[in-house]
Order: sequence, then structure tokens, then C-alpha cells
Amino acid sequence: MKRVLVLGGYGVFGGRLAQLLADEPRLTLLIAGRDGAKAQAFCAGFRGRAQVLPVVADRAGIAEAIAAHAPDLIVDASGPFQAYAGDPWAVPRAAIAAGLPYLDFADGAEFVAGIAALDAAARAAGVFALSGVSSFPVLTHAVLAEMAQGMTPRRVTAGIAPSPYAGVGMNVLRAVLGYAGAEVALIRDGRAAHGIGLADNLIATVAVPGEVPLQPLRFSLVEVPDLLAIPAAMPGIKTLWVGAAPQPALLHRALNLLARARHRLRLPALSPLAPLAHWMLNLHPTGENRGGMFVQAEGEGATRGWHLLAEGDDGPLIPSMAIEILIRRWLDGSTPEPGARAALGALSLADYEAAFARRTITTGWRSDEDAPLYPATLGPAFARLPPELQALHLPGPRAVWQGEAQVTRGTSPLAAVVARLFGFPQAGQQPVTVTFTTDASGRETWARRFGPRLMRSTQEAGRGRMRHLVVERFGPFAFGLALQIRDERLNIIPRRWSLLGLPLPRALMPGGASWEGERDGRFRFHVEITLPLIGPVVSYDGWLTPA
Repeated sequence: MKRVLVLGGYGVFGGRLAQLLADEPRLTLLIAGRDGAKAQAFCAGFRGRAQVLPVVADRAGIAEAIAAHAPDLIVDASGPFQAYAGDPWAVPRAAIAAGLPYLDFADGAEFVAGIAALDAAARAAGVFALSGVSSFPVLTHAVLAEMAQGMTPRRVTAGIAPSPYAGVGMNVLRAVLGYAGAEVALIRDGRAAHGIGLADNLIATVAVPGEVPLQPLRFSLVEVPDLLAIPAAMPGIKTLWVGAAPQPALLHRALNLLARARHRLRLPALSPLAPLAHWMLNLHPTGENRGGMFVQAEGEGATRGWHLLAEGDDGPLIPSMAIEILIRRWLDGSTPEPGARAALGALSLADYEAAFARRTITTGWRSDEDAPLYPATLGPAFARLPPELQALHLPGPRAVWQGEAQVTRGTSPLAAVVARLFGFPQAGQQPVTVTFTTDASGRETWARRFGPRLMRSTQEAGRGRMRHLVVERFGPFAFGLALQIRDERLNIIPRRWSLLGLPLPRALMPGGASWEGERDGRFRFHVEITLPLIGPVVSYDGWLTPA
């Protein structure tokens, strides 16, 4: 049995690390913190093959804790690392002095950079001391290292969007509010520069090809080790910006305004607001229980992006996965080289992908290539579609497909009004002809003729808040449609809509199951259109083959 002392072991990151390692029978996890009752409660509720023991210990008493509990490895999951006073590196210093390896979750750029001062001592002791062993900067660096195999990244933008149900620890909030409105050091155009924490913003959409993307989110600049450590390790990167998109959006906007006020009025740090922000974040989460991350790089005339989506409770585990992987390797006798340093390069993207495969976590690549609408939107996932679907969505300048459809109309009078307004077909079995034409901009026109009735719409690549969606227009209405591949079907899922360019409430957006597939060598389609206050409007099932 190996004994791992986890400072902050019952906190957000320490607790999730214990959850990830619960199946490891070779481990005894010493769940340490200043509150013995919380440590005992955590251990009482723990389930797994690993053993857990509650320990009362903190940074100030680390030497005594090492002597009393004889750990084989130390993990610091406490923080906030930005606020460590006195000797910020007291824990790794004590671990090295005792001949023990050390890992931490540090998200403070200064702390992660400063651990290099202990490098000679760690080498002399023959142990490793890795700092910043988390998504930022380990996962970010792993993605950029993979990108560098085919291009030289120059301008990099990255962001993380936690699920609104993820829960944020008090120490994380204290750290974030500590630098909100303060200058954050970064690299811009190859020179040292600074941004304003939580005040510099951009809008981005996390969209794994073939999956339903997150809604467009506001990302705000955060102080993370990546900002300085990655350009130092990859000199080709001349600009690097990293942001986070905390939810709910209302609280995020309030923090943006407070950060700007602090910067302009030279106010003191916002850290005292951490308890209020913590209460608001955990008061009543709403929205989709999904999270994500993206890394976008430009260089040498090319743009490439990596996207990640995590469903349910799996996303919050990602920051703890790097330490989980390294501890499992350590148990197997495979350890990093001795020395104290930032954890850049400790893991590859393939290492992460193996861990993601055990969870509902998907990733994918995107590149800005000149391609037809559906291949451009789906990216590499387009190749997973059945042949008939690929053929239909590669129409060229003009193509005609013919077949039959069974149409069912809604029974309410309002449904009939909506059906007539949009030109939906009459009920019954009808011949179908669909003519596709593509203009020079790549916009596709779909002219669907059901018997004598013609229904026309256009489809094009979404922009702005509809980026990574297919936008279908019926007159003044525009619908942003997500393309999701499941079991050789292409599900078409409405995500946004507008009238004359003005966004409309998502609660009133038309819905219904719609998909495309292949059966007996034919393109098959199923479309349902329902309205929240009206009910079913129309549905049609049918097949098409090239004319």
C-alpha cells in the first residue's frame, strides 16, 4: 500500500481526485485539512477499493504531518495558491527535504513558475515536484503540442466552460476575485503585455464535430500558468489568451462590471465578495448540465481548433485527471524525471484521450477549410455518415433527388395557420422532389415539392452566435440547427432562432425529432415540427434517391 497525503483532500479538487482513484486497491489516501470533522465526514461517505483516512493537517504543519503519517507522496489540492504568504513553496520544500515526490493543482502563474527554484534540491533528492498539474496548463499544452505536429501555432485562444452544476470551491473564488480587475501578465504579439482579469472578454462556442454544441458563451480572461509558461516552452506562440465562462450568466456579467470598476477606480481586491459569489453560484443551478473547453490556434495561414464536451458530472473531474494519471503511473513504477518544474509536457493528448474514453467526454478537431456546408459544419465527423447521406450533402452546383413521403398534419386551427404560413405539405402519401442549388458563397437552396406544393428554404453556415450551426431560413425566420451523429443517423436539433435577425426566446422555439438516415440503400428522412403553445404542426417520413 502506498500512502498519499492530500492537502485539501475533502475539498472540490481533492475530493474529485479521491473519486477518480477510488478503484485503486494499492492506495491509502490521507484526506487532510484543518477541519477534522469534515475530513471524517468525507471518509465516512467514501466508497471504493482504495483506503481513506482522515487527517488534521495544513500547510503550516506539513513537516509534522509528514513525520506523523509517513506518506509516500504529497498532493496539494488546497489553495488559493495566489494567496500563499510567507514561504509559498513550503509544502514542496518540505516534501523534497523528506525525499517525497510532490504534485499540486496550482493555478497561480507566479506559484507555478517559482517552483523551479527548488529544482536543484529535488534533483539532489532524486524526487519530482510538479506544479500546475491540471487542465491549465497540462491539457492546454498537450493540445498545442499535438497541433504543432502539423502547424506552428502563433496566436492561441483557449477557454473553459464549466457546467452550471459543477460547483466551485471557495478557494477558487477567492483566487479569481483576487485578480479580478487587476493586471494579468500575458504575451501579445511577441511582447510582454497585460490584460485585465475578468474584464477582457470574448464570445465563443464550444462545438465538437458531430455533437450538439454548447450555447455561445462569454469567456473572461483568467490568470492561469498557461499565459507565460506555454509561450516560454513553445517560442513560436506570440499571443496567448485564456478565459473562463462561469455560470450563471447574470453573475458572470456582474463580476465583469465589478472587475472593470475595480480597475478604473483603483479599488481594493474583490476577494471579500467570495462568500456571496459562492452562495449565488450554488443557489439554484439552471441550464444544461454540460461543460466544455476549446483551444484555437492560428498560424501559417491556417486555423485549427480543438473542442471538448463533457456531459453531466464528468466534466468537473477533468482538472483532477492529470494527477490521477500520474499517480497510477507512479504506482506502476513509472515516474517523471527528478526535478522541480511546471508540469508542461507531463502528459500527452493521447494520455488524456484514454482517460476521457472511460467517461461521457468527447473531443474533436476543427479547421477553417473551404468545403461544402455539411462537411464544413461536421468536420472530420462527416466521414462517419452513411454513403447516401454523404452523397445528398455533397450536391455540387445543382442536384435533384426524388422519392415519396407520408405527411401528417396537426389538428388544431393554429397548427393549420402555421403550416400554411410556412408552406408545409398537405396530409397524405405524396411524391417528393427536392432540388438543391448552391451559389458562389456556399449557400444552399432546398426546393422541396410535395405533390403540387412547393416549400423553399435556404441553408448556410452560421456566424456569430450561430457559429458551428447550419442556419436554415424560411422567409424572415432563421433557425440555427445543430448536427449530431448517433448510430449512423444525423439528428437535426434546433438550438436558436430569430426573426429579421432579432433573437427569439428559446422557450418558444419550434421542436420535434428530426433525423436523416439510410435504409435499403436509400436516403431516409423524418421531420417533426411542434410548437410549445400549439402542439404538432406537421411531420413527414420518407425516402429519396438521386434523380
